[in-house]
Amino acid sequence: MKIIDAKNQIAVSELKKMTKRMYEDLIKVVVDVKKEIMAVDAELHADQEEYLLGHGSRQSDLWGINLHPNKNKEGLIEFDSMINLRPSQGNRTRGVDDLELQKKIIEIVRKLII
Repeated sequence: MKIIDAKNQIAVSELKKMTKRMYEDLIKVVVDVKKEIMAVDAELHADQEEYLLGHGSRQSDLWGINLHPNKNKEGLIEFDSMINLRPSQGNRTRGVDDLELQKKIIEIVRKLII
């Protein structure tokens, strides 16, 4: 598992290599929208979530996504994770229901991938 931040960005080519070890066409990622970091290279969003929580992230700031590095810019990010089911935060689906939050996640991911 790796933590990606502004000082340690990740290349698309490295993400593509990770797909071969994981799910063939996607990588599971958890984004901390407050710290503007993301955890990559783990089998489950829950593992990444636990790792980030252990390193000072808050549950309410963590959102699970899938990256498809072999697709174009519009198809790169998929908002789908069991960790996103949070009725207490108004998120009742596996996606990210808040469009502003989606935009924030997209912005963070684009900053961290080179």
